[in-house]
Amino acid sequence: MKKKNYSAITPELAALAELCQKNNFIDPSLYTDYHVYRGLRDLNGKGVPTGLTEISEIVAKRPGENGTEIPCAGELYYRGYNIGDLVSGFSGKKRFGFEEITYLLLFGELPTAAQLDGFVTLLSSYRSLPSSFVRDMIMKAPSTDMMNSLARSVLAMYSYDLNPDDTGIPNVLRQCIQLIAMFPMMSVYGYHAYNYYRKGNSSFFIHEPKPELSTAENLLHMLRIDSSYTELEAKILDLALVLHAEHGGGNNSSFTTHVVTSSGADTYSVVAAALGSLKGPRHGGANIKVRGMMNDLMATVADWDDEEEIASYLKKILHKEAFDKSGLIYGIGHAIYSVSDPRAEIFRSFVEKLAKEKRLEREYSLYAAVERLAPQVIASERKIYKGVSANVDFYSGFVYTMLGLPVELFTPIFAIARIAGWSAHRLEELVGGGKIIRPAYLSVRPRREYLPIDER
Repeated sequence: MKKKNYSAITPELAALAELCQKNNFIDPSLYTDYHVYRGLRDLNGKGVPTGLTEISEIVAKRPGENGTEIPCAGELYYRGYNIGDLVSGFSGKKRFGFEEITYLLLFGELPTAAQLDGFVTLLSSYRSLPSSFVRDMIMKAPSTDMMNSLARSVLAMYSYDLNPDDTGIPNVLRQCIQLIAMFPMMSVYGYHAYNYYRKGNSSFFIHEPKPELSTAENLLHMLRIDSSYTELEAKILDLALVLHAEHGGGNNSSFTTHVVTSSGADTYSVVAAALGSLKGPRHGGANIKVRGMMNDLMATVADWDDEEEIASYLKKILHKEAFDKSGLIYGIGHAIYSVSDPRAEIFRSFVEKLAKEKRLEREYSLYAAVERLAPQVIASERKIYKGVSANVDFYSGFVYTMLGLPVELFTPIFAIARIAGWSAHRLEELVGGGKIIRPAYLSVRPRREYLPIDER
């Protein structure tokens, strides 16, 4: 029996696609005429307020004279605490921070030592998948995309949950904590299955998580065949999880969490929807684009110390003449931050330490040069409404590469971190008991008279 090609684009489908494209185009000028903000952002890139939150705060501007706003160095607060202070707090004591930050995001307060120990023990108790889950849900029909594999695993957990639809806070909290604990296993095991069955790797291994290890340590332990890692590697991966754990209710995936939660959906459906949002290259997939762009730059630019040659390459990107011809310098610029992204500022010094350990100082210097030159090139080539600077994704892909993490896991690692923030936002939406989120869309299609089929 001939195998059916479900991916084929037939001539008939291509013709229908042209009709679809023709009749779904809206003149961009109409958004201005009707005073509608595309992407819920005004012309200055500022988000249109759609809700209130106590989970995190992003600061990119300070009040100026006569009601104006002045761009400032970016600040990020988790539950009212400055992210820099939080990082200094746990890194200064030489302990891992992701579990502590997850507690803070979920419960609104920093834990005592006893509370943190209890929470870590609870997370550890949930670090196991249902019987035969790896065989039945992960190893069978492995996906070529780990975000799809992760979403499928999340949706499958609905079938294993004896109380999946209860949206009471105790039950949702239980589901969220279980998913926070399970995400590393679902992601790494999904990659191992893909690596073996789809890429033809000769070895397939499964390391079970160890209760005494942190989330970051368990990630490296489960991913590497020899389970080895250095202290610096684990610390920097832990820092990456902390910096990606939360970023306000307005980012695409967290807003998706609020929207789907407001409909009364179960936790697994909500998290799967958030994963779909995060997968996109404009959101969680950005660090993959940065890595690809930098690889192309390294292959194209002959002298990595020649800033004029680097700037020339960046101009070619803007002119859609280099890399993916999109006209975007990935990792530079942010929807909110202009002067600086505090996550990138914190990350940078740790990235430099890891580059020295891995003997990749030249690569790090090239990244630093692009970070410095790109805003200048963009300002000289384009009219911009606010300043641009490197965002956290500019360095995260480089970090994951230095850690030997496969590119297929770059975005799932983002999800492993952000599930903490999504969980906090889901709980906040449920506790608030708000209305279903339903923004308005204005119809600009002229009304028409119906024609019988034999007159069309």
